[in-house]
Amino acid sequence: MGAYYDSGTLAVRVSLVSPWWSPKLRPKMWPGLKSPGAGMNLGIFPKDQVPHIKTATNRIHIKGGRVVNDDQSVEADVYIEEGVVKGFGKDILVPGGARIIDARGKLVIPGGIDPNTHFEIESNGVTSVDDFYKGTKAALVGGTTLTIDCVLPEKGESLAESYEKWRQKADGKVVSDYSLHVAVTWWGEKVKDDMALLAKEKGVNSFLVFLAHKDKYQLSDSELYEFFTHCRELGVLAMVHAENGDLVAEMTKKMLGMGIRGPEGHVLSRPEELESEAAQRAIAIANRVNCPIYITRVMSRSAGDVIAAARKRGNVVYGEPTAAGLGTDGSHCWDKNWKVAAAHVTDPPLRPDPSTPDHLMDLLANGDLQIVGSDNRTFTTSQKAVGKDDFSKIPCGVNGVEDRMSVVWERGVVSGKMDENRFVAVTSTNAAKIFNMYPKKGRIAEGSDADVIIWDPEATRTISVRTHHQAVDFNVFEGLTCHGVPLYTICQGKVVCEDSGSVVHVTQGAGSWVPRDRRCDHVFKRIHAREKLRVPKPVEREPYDGTVAKAEPEETLKVAQPTKPTMEEVTTSTGVRDLHKSGFTLAGEQVDDNVPRRTGQRITKPPGGSSSIIF
Repeated sequence: MGAYYDSGTLAVRVSLVSPWWSPKLRPKMWPGLKSPGAGMNLGIFPKDQVPHIKTATNRIHIKGGRVVNDDQSVEADVYIEEGVVKGFGKDILVPGGARIIDARGKLVIPGGIDPNTHFEIESNGVTSVDDFYKGTKAALVGGTTLTIDCVLPEKGESLAESYEKWRQKADGKVVSDYSLHVAVTWWGEKVKDDMALLAKEKGVNSFLVFLAHKDKYQLSDSELYEFFTHCRELGVLAMVHAENGDLVAEMTKKMLGMGIRGPEGHVLSRPEELESEAAQRAIAIANRVNCPIYITRVMSRSAGDVIAAARKRGNVVYGEPTAAGLGTDGSHCWDKNWKVAAAHVTDPPLRPDPSTPDHLMDLLANGDLQIVGSDNRTFTTSQKAVGKDDFSKIPCGVNGVEDRMSVVWERGVVSGKMDENRFVAVTSTNAAKIFNMYPKKGRIAEGSDADVIIWDPEATRTISVRTHHQAVDFNVFEGLTCHGVPLYTICQGKVVCEDSGSVVHVTQGAGSWVPRDRRCDHVFKRIHAREKLRVPKPVEREPYDGTVAKAEPEETLKVAQPTKPTMEEVTTSTGVRDLHKSGFTLAGEQVDDNVPRRTGQRITKPPGGSSSIIF
């Protein structure tokens, strides 16, 4: 038996009985390390050399807690064995030797699912500092046991090859389960073939397109129509980053031309109507081809309202606000301290309207928006500084993967906007359903994966860059005190974090890839039903049997030229020209052209009679 303690740069393993530390194996596996004494073995070594040991059985008995799923809360025990929930209910029989966790007065909830992360992403020549190890570790501390990252191919690059690169980066580093979306950054037959390959053979059931980033990732409306059509045929979910890229490019030029070069220019060049317009356009095009659509990074009131209205009309559309969009706002981009202002630059931007977070939370609580993502893209101050003289060059992104669940609890549950069940839905269950992982993920029930959080609703913590586990040197939630703290995080049936994250037991590469099947019933049931109803049919009518005019070929048709009316056509019976028929001009031959005219004439009695009044 042994345990790991992760100190950040070194890992320590303390073991009472440790066969892999025997004198015969030690020199082969870790040359130079020595046992400190009889009866106890202490190993200190770099984190990247931590051995990945999978024990035969892992038994955990969670007693006395309140189990919260998206649809109900019950007092029950949970028994976990070999990574799966094997027992659920009161007075369940548990084999001996299981670790007992007392959860009285606490909530037992499904592990969080973050549907929007960007680990090791490149932007403007720099790479985000939260890699797959640091990012997934921070996620576990915050109560998130599965992340869905996004493959971002360069324009012209094979989607399949880019996917393989992402898998190679992630597989050896992740400490929790993970999956991938794939971005479609250009369009062509090769892209369609790669999408089919990834959907049918690689377990990818969601693809992201951009309506922003002109001349880089942006697709045209006609390409978007083809993309949606292909997604529907494959049975995969179409995701959209909604901003009007053409107008953003024009507004950026305008701001720079006006001498506005700081972070505030980023917000000014991306007004929220450009987000809502793009969301409306994407929903309209997707609806024309009967394709389900997922709007990611919903950052404004108006974009949220567009999605809410579309859902009320029956559109199959989902909306994802971010933790930052719910926990802070874009007014910080006007901060006098450039570091603070630049740290809040992301896209779509955080909105300066202080009512935006509450409005988005209302939509989330009422079911108009469905999932909270972190959109975790973290760059240090020095990395952001590549755009110190030009806001358009500041790498976009903020933190959130570690603080997402606490921020939602504080802003949503503590405020009274949502209950504990809705909290579980928006942080875990809805993502599991929409991305086709339910009920293995996103639920606590017999047979579900043992990704479980012991949540203390009364405990508090104050978010700070000094205590967070992410690599970035700034936290956009700095100073926010949150109720709701994960005391224990159980991932893959193992306790990986305890004592509110102060003790972390993780191993690089211990996480698992989670493939996702296409044609998710939760998403496509209504699509399939409408497919049958919306097939256009011709109107049955009697054939027309009347005469048919002889049509001249279009190229021989001549445009009729206006003709000048004759004098007979425009004169009245008295011989005076009829101005109602003569057009708008008096040019040309007049009926009184031969009457002599004086060059000047004094009017003594104007119409109406003479007057002696001097004006």
